Amino acid sequence: MVIDWGTSSFRGWLMSTNGAMLAESRGGEGMLHCIDAGFAPVLRDHLVRLGATEETPVLICGMAGARQGWVEAPYLRTPTRLEALHEGAIRIDAAADIRILPGIAQAKPERPDVMRGEETQLLGVTEPDFTGYVCIPGTHSKWITIEAGHVVEFSTYMTGELYSVISQNSILNHAIDATDQGAEDGEPFHEGLSRALATPTALTASLFRLRASQLLGFEQRADGAARLSGLLIGTEIADVIQRHGSLQSVRLIAAGALGRLYAAALTARGLDVTKLDAEQASRRGLCKAAGRIWGTQH
Repeated sequence: MVIDWGTSSFRGWLMSTNGAMLAESRGGEGMLHCIDAGFAPVLRDHLVRLGATEETPVLICGMAGARQGWVEAPYLRTPTRLEALHEGAIRIDAAADIRILPGIAQAKPERPDVMRGEETQLLGVTEPDFTGYVCIPGTHSKWITIEAGHVVEFSTYMTGELYSVISQNSILNHAIDATDQGAEDGEPFHEGLSRALATPTALTASLFRLRASQLLGFEQRADGAARLSGLLIGTEIADVIQRHGSLQSVRLIAAGALGRLYAAALTARGLDVTKLDAEQASRRGLCKAAGRIWGTQH
């Protein structure tokens, strides 16, 4: 069994030895739930749902291995070879063979950074000799530089969390339609994107102008979510371009509306975008690592 155990969600898949998915089980019992309820009981419940026994080998990635998780799986440090990720897995002191994959840390005083769960997605969508850039949007978006299969550096942007905080807990909550579940990549989004790319250091001024434009009748509240998304995503991309220079192509690990927005933003900048499904990336990475640990054909 392989599991992507996040902060707020559980996704588990029962796999055959040749990598075929036999069954899946998911729920809201993420790390935050398990801090009180316990991790072992949650795992047992999902094993029962899947028709598996407690002796079934289990490989986990994600926040179950965080300091506040089941057992802390120490970070591997950059540069890290993705194909050797399984070597850092720790085994939980239990009768069954349950292991947790490590995260990756960038232990540089001038640019400290960490990831936990994304490294498994990277393993799932890259070849052993891959060189290039990967973007994983989300609450905390990641931009990763990979050279010959090694994660050499990465940057995390709090873009998704900022969207949530600003739209719900700032004056802009009056400028964002709470029923808008995802800003589409129309004109307001691209206007916000272009403004942020042109003047990324003016983000805080641009944010207030979003509210002022509506008060003065220049814009509609219905466009607020799209414009805010464009401003925040554009500021993120502007910093990536400044840091990495002229990007030509990127692999985008994403899903849903957020994936569409990032794909539209990156394509608008002239990048060659290869979009990859986030959940499939996690499952494939877990299966690759499991195959190396237990010698199965994943």
